[in-house]
This record gives sequence, structure tokens and C-alpha cells, in this order.
Amino acid sequence: MSRFQAPIAEAIWDMKYRFKEADGTPVDGSVEDTWRRIARALAEVETDPAKWEAEFYAALEGFRFLPAGRITAGAGTGRSVTLFNCFVMGTIPDTMAGIFDALKEAALTMQQGGGIGYDFSTIRPRGAPVAGVAADASGPLSFMDVWDAMCRTIMSAGSRRGAMMATMRCDHPDIEAFIEAKKDPARLRMFNLSVLVTDAFMAAVKADGPWELVFDGRVYKTLQARDLWNRIMRSTYDFAEPGVIFIDRINAMNNLGYVETIAATNPCGEQPLPPYGACLLGSINLPTLVKDAFDRHASMDMAALDHLVRVAVRAMDNVVDASRFPLPEQQAEAKAKRRIGLGVTGLADALLMVGLRYGSEEAARVTEIWMHAIARAAYLASVDLAREKGAFPLFEAEGYLASGNMAQMDKDVREAIAKHGIRNALLTSVAPTGTISLYAGNVSSGIEPVFAYAYTRKVLQKDGSRTEEEVVDYAVRLWRERYGDAPLPDHFVNAQTLPPLDHVRMQAAAQKWVDSSISKTINCPEDISFDDFKEVYMAAWDQGCKGCTTYRPNDVTGSVLTVSEKETAPAAAQPVTGGEVVYLSEPLDRPAALEGQTYKVKWPGSEHALYITINDIVIAGHRRPFEVFINSKNMEHFAWTVALTRMISAVFRRGGDISFVVEELKAVFDPRGGAWMEGRYIPSILAAIGGVIERHLIDIGFIEGEGLGLKSDPKAELVRVGEQPKKACPSCGSYDLRMIEGCLTCGSCGHSKCG
Repeated sequence: MSRFQAPIAEAIWDMKYRFKEADGTPVDGSVEDTWRRIARALAEVETDPAKWEAEFYAALEGFRFLPAGRITAGAGTGRSVTLFNCFVMGTIPDTMAGIFDALKEAALTMQQGGGIGYDFSTIRPRGAPVAGVAADASGPLSFMDVWDAMCRTIMSAGSRRGAMMATMRCDHPDIEAFIEAKKDPARLRMFNLSVLVTDAFMAAVKADGPWELVFDGRVYKTLQARDLWNRIMRSTYDFAEPGVIFIDRINAMNNLGYVETIAATNPCGEQPLPPYGACLLGSINLPTLVKDAFDRHASMDMAALDHLVRVAVRAMDNVVDASRFPLPEQQAEAKAKRRIGLGVTGLADALLMVGLRYGSEEAARVTEIWMHAIARAAYLASVDLAREKGAFPLFEAEGYLASGNMAQMDKDVREAIAKHGIRNALLTSVAPTGTISLYAGNVSSGIEPVFAYAYTRKVLQKDGSRTEEEVVDYAVRLWRERYGDAPLPDHFVNAQTLPPLDHVRMQAAAQKWVDSSISKTINCPEDISFDDFKEVYMAAWDQGCKGCTTYRPNDVTGSVLTVSEKETAPAAAQPVTGGEVVYLSEPLDRPAALEGQTYKVKWPGSEHALYITINDIVIAGHRRPFEVFINSKNMEHFAWTVALTRMISAVFRRGGDISFVVEELKAVFDPRGGAWMEGRYIPSILAAIGGVIERHLIDIGFIEGEGLGLKSDPKAELVRVGEQPKKACPSCGSYDLRMIEGCLTCGSCGHSKCG
């Protein structure tokens, strides 16, 4: 019997986490095999591997402990991969050589799929003099454009995208340009942007005082702090960026403040990190620990929570030694401090199961109790590890215990740290868990509210048929199993009905016992007033949050998911219906034999002809192109023809309407000039190939005629559905994207922008 709670969970495991050979042959026969693989790999560094393999397996079993996707996919595979999710890169020097050395490091890290964060505040502002060359500086944004182009290049080379975070201090002279950079819809699309907001700036905002923009001791401009704050707020209101990071609060609460200064975060913001810092993530699945769900005496099993946290901390500490790193500096940083980020997922579902309304004062109080228990267990587990294996190398009791975070920790925990040291410098974080939450049965993500009670996921099967799968929230499914069609209780709320300030209350309650930070999105209604919107950020500051990220649907950012009108009433629990464009859940398998046609193209001025073979597959009685081969005796074209055939064939095998490939090829112009062929001007050899493919598509009835194919990829374009623009998932093409914890996450396939 499958351990999975829903078809989508099994599909995500198969696509993202199941270990397979290079040719696609599964090595993990079941999810139990995946758990065993992870447990064995993380236990290898122990003196008693058999004992700890059994403990780790028990924690993983039933999706109770959820290591981050990189650990789940990579541990125990023998592959040269990093098990860390994201990195903050080294400080960017204010020199041309240093800047491009930093760019190289970023490219090497992103090549392995790692997300990166950078602080661009160290680069001199636009117009500042450059000594020795009689020129003015181009400013940090010009170099951010270079990073952006690098990221697009890495993506086009076929690597998995790693997201990027760019930060800039609120007193940098180019901060105004940074704030408004995303007004240009084509600029810095690979970046998330956040402003580093200081305590002094917030004090000046509240006092309506002046604010100086300074670099290297020189004041470039003075303006009113409140005016600058309002510009940040207006850009975020209109364009959903930049986010806000309260950087002085982060450094004051940092256990490692005596040996490091933080100026950037990973792309989703849950891990403020020093130069070359890396985030190692995992989550406790809270709903799996609730006893007597929906009964009057429902409660969290605190003993089980304590034990699970202790095992998870040990497993994650072992990852530091088991993982590889893109750069040696990243490995040195990780081993010197051994920071981990253990968090939670399913908080909203767990609250629903114990009868609490997410966002209420009581729910916030209970959240604080649960998070305190997790923090306490994690710190005591790390103290035990220090007694057994040694404290992290840079541990100094006096400096460590002097941080603002340790001041609030339980007295007995602080005494244990003073006596024995601690193995991991920081231990808790709340990360985006969009994909692993779906994998674990569609529990609510991280500390977010339930986004939707249910929605319909459409999948095109290999035989050409379409199926619809209802994806139901974990707590709602348990309710249905027990009470059938009985209306959901009034305390069932979701992201569509929750007031923004209730979001802030929950984030602040969780943050109190999280020593790193929290990735969370505060969903705001489209019609929220600008003054009320600003109040959300001020409330986050006043209540002790370390940052704030909001999402307000509008014509610029789009509406990432359409929810049924009926779902605003808790009792209705109507499903969310996705878009009508359907793509294959996985690429088509190749039959042993295919039918096709071979076409000859003689390009003027070339000694040898091109021979283009297009093979077709029949699905549900209809022919569709499956693969392309391009051959020629002219070796000058060998490399690009091989690359072209592989890319076009990969597109053909994913399903959907692939006629846009024709239009893309026909639009390619050769700067050396085209040629006249059969009475018409063809701008390039690639355009000629596009014409051949178009003729073939017409012949097999895939498109009706010349020029009638799609003009762009429907999986990548911004389309309009109803009144709101909606974005298609870049992985599966569906319109089930939603903003979760600062990251666009697909409800249909689990794809997450932050990886």
C-alpha cells in the first residue's frame, strides 16, 4: 500500500526526490527506499551507524521530519552534489577585478543549482570618481545587470535555476534607483530585492527626521526619512518589491555577533548569513504530531515533538560533514560554525486540528509555545552533541551568550551551553516548504495559512487522455474522512480571508523563538489602501519581526492563483480550478520505431545540404512531432545542429502546443544576411529549418496553415484569464502558481522559484 496521501505527492517524489540512474531507471523502488537511503547516508559519520540509521529512518517515516529537497534528492546517491540549499556569497570588493571575481564565484555556485544572496552596498554609487582612470563609476545597479545576465545564461545552459537575492542599505546613495529598479519589467528579473533597513532609519521615519545617503564617509544627499520609506512602500505596493530586512535587529539577535556581521540573506530571506554562509534546512511536520485531531481534547504531542527535534538536529548536523560545496570558502564557513535551520511546516493545519483559528491571539500564543519547545529541544540536543563530538570551532561562551537571542533563552539552557558548549551556532529557521509540503500530503506550507482547501490539478497522461486530480489540504482531508460532507467549522480560515495584520501576528509569534529568520508572505487584498498597506510593515517592525514581505495582486505583478468566489465562506470548501493549458506530467517515452519524413535543405553558398528528419508519435489517434535530427557533411555546423536537435526534441516530448518553436526559428536573422529560396527571402539557416518544421506540422495536421502556429511559448508567457494577468508555471505550464513564503510555488507540480 502506498504511503502517499495523494497522487500529487507520489508524482513529486518521482520527479524530484526519487533516486534514478542516468537513463531514468529507478533505484528507489518506494518512498521507504528513499527514507532508508537518506538515513543510511546521514548515519555514516556516526560511531554507531546502525543505531542512528534506525533513529533517522523512524524520524523520516510517515513524513514526520522533512529534510530540505536537496538532502532528500541527493543524500546517499554518490553524486557530487551539495546538500545545502542557498548561499550568501563573499563581500563584493569595490574594484573591477574584485567584482568580476565575485561574479565568477556566483556562476560556479549557481551552476550547481544553489541560490545566492549578495549585498551590493559595498560598490560605490553611480557618478562617484574612479581614481586613476579619469572616469565616473557606473554604480551597483549596472553590475546587478551583469549578475542578472549571468543567471539567465546559466539557465539557458540547462541548469536548474537558483534564485538570487540582492540587498542594499537604506543609506546607500543609489538606494532610490534600487527601490525603483523593478519598474522596468525587463530588468533584474532573476533577482529578489530587499532593502537593509537600520534601527536609526526606522527611528528617523517615526520622527519624520532627515536621512543622509552616505558612501565611504561622503554625504551624497539628504532627504526626509519618511519620504524614502514611502518610496519603498509605494514600490512594494505597486510591484511587490523590494522587501524589507531589519538588518540591525538581525545582527543584534545573532548568536555569532562576536565573529561575524550579516549584510545579506538567502533568496527567500529565512537565513541571514555572513559571507560564504550556507543554509541547511529541514522541517518538523507538525500535523503528524497532533493527538486526537478535531476532538475537544486535541493537542500537540509535546513529548513526541521533543524527541523528533532532537533526532532531526543530529541528522542535520551530520549533513555538514556529508555534503559537498561549490566553493572551498563555503565549506570552511559551514564547518567553522555548523549552523543549521530546523523549522516547521503545517503550522496552520496543526492549529486547525486543535480547534484554533490561524491569526487569532490564542493561535499566536499556542504557536509561541510550540516554537519555544522546538527551540529548547534543539539547543539542548546541540549541547549534548557538543559533549559527545565537540562544540563548533569558533565557539566562545562569553561572546555567544551575550547576544540578544540568548538573553531570552531558558536559564538552564544557557547554563548548559556555558558548561559544555554547543555544536551548532544557530539552529532554527522557517524556510519555504512549498514542494516538500505537497510531497508530505499537501500540509499547509511553513507557518503560512492554508492557501486553498482544495483545487483541481489537470494532467495529460501518456495515452493522450486527460485526468483531473483533486488536491485537498491535509487538515481538510482528515476532516472529510471523519465527518464526511459536514461543513467546515468557523475556525477554518485561509489566505483569502485572513486580514494582513493577523499574518503579522503569527510571524511575530513564531519569530520570537527562531534564531535565524522566517520566510513568510503576507497576502494583502488588491483593494487594500496604501495607508493600511504601510501599517503592515510598521506592525512587523513594532512586533519584533526581522523582515517583511507582502504580496498584493495587481495589474503589474499579476494574480498568481484564482480562487473560487465560494471559497471565501469556510463551509463551502470549493475546489480551485487551474488553467486549461495542459502539459505532460513527464516526458513521453520513445517507442522502438517511429514514422517520419526526411527533408533536404540546400543553403545558397554552402557546399553541402542539410538533411532534416522529423519523426512523429501517435497519441489518441493524432500525430504529433516527437524528435528532430539534423545532419550534414559540413562539420562547421556540427556542434550547433546537435544542440538544436536535442533542445527541439526535448520541447516536443513535453507535450502541449509546441508550434511556437517554428515561429521562434523563423524569426532568427543572420547578421551576415539571409538568402532567397523558392522565391522568398529566408533570413537565416535557422529560419529555413523552422520553415521545414512548419511544413511538416501542416502536413500531419498539427497546425492548420503557414503562420498559424503559436507566437510564443505558452509555458513562459504572461496570459490573461478573466480580469487578472496570470503566470504559467515554468515547470508544468499550469496556472496554479501562488506566492508562498516569498517564493512563487506551483500547486500542480510543486515547482518553486527558490528551489
